Amino acid sequence: MFIIVLGCGVSGLSCGIRLAEAGHAVEIRARELPPHTTSDVAAAVWYPYRVYPQALVNAWGRRTYEVFQQLSREHSEAGIVMVSGVDAFRTPVPDPWWRDGVPDFRRAAAEELPPGFVDGYGFSAPVVEMPRYLRFLMDRFRTLGGRIVQREVRSLEEAWADVPLVINCTGLGARALVGDETLYPVQGEVLRVEPSPVDRFVFDADETEGVAYVIPRATDCILGGTTVEGSWSLEPDPAQVEGILSRTAPLLPPGTRVHVVEHKVGLRPGRPAVRLEAEDVGGRRVIHNYGHGGAGVTLSWGCAEEVVSLVR
Repeated sequence: MFIIVLGCGVSGLSCGIRLAEAGHAVEIRARELPPHTTSDVAAAVWYPYRVYPQALVNAWGRRTYEVFQQLSREHSEAGIVMVSGVDAFRTPVPDPWWRDGVPDFRRAAAEELPPGFVDGYGFSAPVVEMPRYLRFLMDRFRTLGGRIVQREVRSLEEAWADVPLVINCTGLGARALVGDETLYPVQGEVLRVEPSPVDRFVFDADETEGVAYVIPRATDCILGGTTVEGSWSLEPDPAQVEGILSRTAPLLPPGTRVHVVEHKVGLRPGRPAVRLEAEDVGGRRVIHNYGHGGAGVTLSWGCAEEVVSLVR
């Protein structure tokens, strides 16, 4: 059948690819295309951050991890590498609820932890260089016969005028599109530095002084970050630079000096729970797939495959 997907971030593109692979004719419509989407800003390491409910997130996350592993082996142009690292804590902690999502989960050894940290987890995770990855997804979608149209759709009625089945992957845009007032922005700022000072990721999972993480990529490194609920601003705040640098300094080797080449801002689509469900209205159908919090990349393939199952 002919299906329209609304949104051209990681969720919309993943859904478009899986639907096209299932034999459907698919058109993606979006106000913004890469490199100007929220997904482009994502630090994009596999990690189920600020997203619920846990049981569903575990299943979606495990499946996405598997797909990323396969893509990292078979498509170097996708910009995905498997990186080892630690999630560090200043006090003893139990195993996390998401531990079954990563095959090599283990307790971190003392020598792996940054100074001042006493407990943590070690594991490998896909790190995704989003500008490259989104280009890869767009190319793959078009190769499958998909069409991408830069066009803002202001209502489901507008999309339903052309097709009876719509996939809603509009992220925060769903607040206006379908009137979902449970959605709220969670602003995040990150710094891109060159060259990468480390070869492993490190998370300060306590967040006692704020969000702090270090994520190495092929030629650069992402230092983060911030979590500001309710802020719609996309303007980088110069005052945040020193805060991010000071919070990430303990996670880096002593004496590390970094060169900041970019300061980016994105808005995570916060929601009490991911909305992934079909809704029928007068003989027409919309499948919602939004509200992924800080884990849109982490859940992308698992959610896309569930969308396909709802279409079936």
